[in-house]
Amino acid sequence: MRKLLNILLLLPLMTFGQKAYLFTYFKGNGDGLHLAYSRDGKKWEELGHDKIFLKPQIGKDKLLRDPSIVRDKEGTFHMVWTTGWWDQGIGYASSKDLMEWSEQKNIPVMEGFEGTKNTWAPELFYDGDTFYIFWASTVPGAFPEVPTSESEKGLNHRMYYVSTKDFKTFSPTQVFFDPGFSVIDAAILKAKGKFYMFIKNENSNPPEKNIRIVVHSKPYDFPVKVSEPITGKYWAEGPAPLKVGKYYYVYFDKYRDKKYGAVRSKDLKKWEDVSEEVSFPQGMRHGTAFEVDSKILDALLGK
Repeated sequence: MRKLLNILLLLPLMTFGQKAYLFTYFKGNGDGLHLAYSRDGKKWEELGHDKIFLKPQIGKDKLLRDPSIVRDKEGTFHMVWTTGWWDQGIGYASSKDLMEWSEQKNIPVMEGFEGTKNTWAPELFYDGDTFYIFWASTVPGAFPEVPTSESEKGLNHRMYYVSTKDFKTFSPTQVFFDPGFSVIDAAILKAKGKFYMFIKNENSNPPEKNIRIVVHSKPYDFPVKVSEPITGKYWAEGPAPLKVGKYYYVYFDKYRDKKYGAVRSKDLKKWEDVSEEVSFPQGMRHGTAFEVDSKILDALLGK
């Protein structure tokens, strides 16, 4: 009886099947893949003493910015990232454990669009069968010009995408989202039987720099009407949605303030700013958040 009582007392401390959360990020100009972890979605701590889990080797600038990771139904992690400021392709690698990675490859997603200025912040979404890769690019003359600040002159982003089942063959590159204004940093969350896309309004004159939402019944062909901003007067980018318990969080990079923030909602309609309740590793720049089983995190922690 005493032995059973002791076991019951220990149960709250056990992590069998417990959920854990990981967050990809980079530092500086794009030094490589870093990982943070959390048990509650609020306190995020660096993994491996802030080590670089993958150092960039491809692209004109050999950068690794905006790392996005999804895990397929076989258990393999797939990652895409921004390889440089003015590249026409994106980086790709895969891993079974987030520690040992495959050879880095360039996916030349925009090489068929003459004059493409950039290929920024690629994001992955996996529906259990197909991977969707979407990113922001400026193709001069492709869309009506929008007023820009002097520092962003000539940049007029729209979202483009390809789909793939194996990262070997890809569908032709197409426009993914054109809301009639400059837009970057899209991320998709499946919830309540629908697909919620969080995007950044990138208009610079007058500046918007906020996160908005668009909802659809499938993870493509989104309607062009977006919500009002769900973030505040600060400048925000890199939305990373994550379901934690009864809340849906959207984390974002307050890049002007050099810190991270968050909003959360129970119904994906009413949002509250909880930036003062979350903490992140110092110097963290944006990536994506995703749920893993505790055994994945324990392996990364060396347990």
